[in-house]
Amino acid sequence: MAFINENYLKLPGSYLFAEIARRVTSFKDENPTADIIRLGIGDVTQPLPAACIQAMHTAVDELAKQETFRGYGPEQGYDFLIEKIIETNYTKRGITIGKDEIFVSDGSKSDCGNIQEIFGTNNIVAITDPVYPVYLDTNIMAGRTGILTENGTFEKVTYMPCTAENNFTPELPKNRVDMIYLCCPNNPTGTTLSREALTEWVNYARKNESIILFDAAYAAYITEEDVPRSIYEIEGAKEVAIEFRSFSKTAGFTGTRCGYTVIPKTVTGRAQDGSKHDFNKLWNRRHTTKFNGTAYIIQRGAEAVYSVEGQAQIKETINYYMANAKIIREGLQAAGIQAFGGVNAPYIWLKTPNNMPSWDFFDKLLHEVNIVGTPGAGFGPSGEGYFRLTSFGNKENTKRAIERIKTKLKF
Repeated sequence: MAFINENYLKLPGSYLFAEIARRVTSFKDENPTADIIRLGIGDVTQPLPAACIQAMHTAVDELAKQETFRGYGPEQGYDFLIEKIIETNYTKRGITIGKDEIFVSDGSKSDCGNIQEIFGTNNIVAITDPVYPVYLDTNIMAGRTGILTENGTFEKVTYMPCTAENNFTPELPKNRVDMIYLCCPNNPTGTTLSREALTEWVNYARKNESIILFDAAYAAYITEEDVPRSIYEIEGAKEVAIEFRSFSKTAGFTGTRCGYTVIPKTVTGRAQDGSKHDFNKLWNRRHTTKFNGTAYIIQRGAEAVYSVEGQAQIKETINYYMANAKIIREGLQAAGIQAFGGVNAPYIWLKTPNNMPSWDFFDKLLHEVNIVGTPGAGFGPSGEGYFRLTSFGNKENTKRAIERIKTKLKF
């Protein structure tokens, strides 16, 4: 008989968004004429930039001709894309990154989940709470977390609560930790870490030989100057940080899938015998073993993001979503609901009225005003009493949703 990986049995319930889908489907079956507006899962609604579409069409035509056909590409990504990434996102910000320190993939979610494979299973993991579920769930699967306790936390995980009381800024752990997950701008809270706060984290990691796993998927949405666009803007970060970036929310690639991970060769860990090894080499070995590279057509589309036209087009789309965020944030405040985020990120994090449990508020929104959001409890214990809305819908539906909340939702 084949035995299972019993760590999977430790995962609490179903995946958050699967449970949301189940409840929405059940409601639709009972109310087939309901006009449901979805402000829950962070999927985009605006089309791909025209520059990307044209580049993909050209790439398809290349594959139709013998002389320009391409099969397997480099697992780490084509130089034409990597060079544009470096020039635009790093060199222009005074950051030096080598071509062999970037790994193009099918999205930052995959990389954020898979990165833990190159770390020892005895490492102590620290996560902000609330947190994007992938960080925690993949470490549960790997066996680092211990068992789920009665209060909803895992016994071997260091939780860093982020609530309105501490301005959603995680405090440095009192105990030493090895792997630190930071997401900035944050999903789900829509809040950020200042340059000063991020510097404290880098200094902590350097002092404790910890590694920061820095999810910067929403960096393009930052509007405030004091919020770094990359962790490598912080002195010493190239010694202790791995950065994840994505084209999904920046350029609408949620369906076409493309992202990349940056691992400087100066980021190292230790073997049990005390010897140092760089994570870049380990990730390259894992990447080339388990991944055959992102499709050439998609990488050509991603390259076009960095053209003059592409940059203008993605800016227009990001401004569209951030205008929606302003509508949501200001509409909630007008309705007497406390709201956070939506300034440097496409997410608005609201305090549920009258301390209502977040899944109860989910059902209330769905049943009373036919709006789908995301319960804060799905992101961790400190998410209880909060709720996430996204600005990725179209403007008309966003306005309609907020009007329903202001005029029809009963507290």
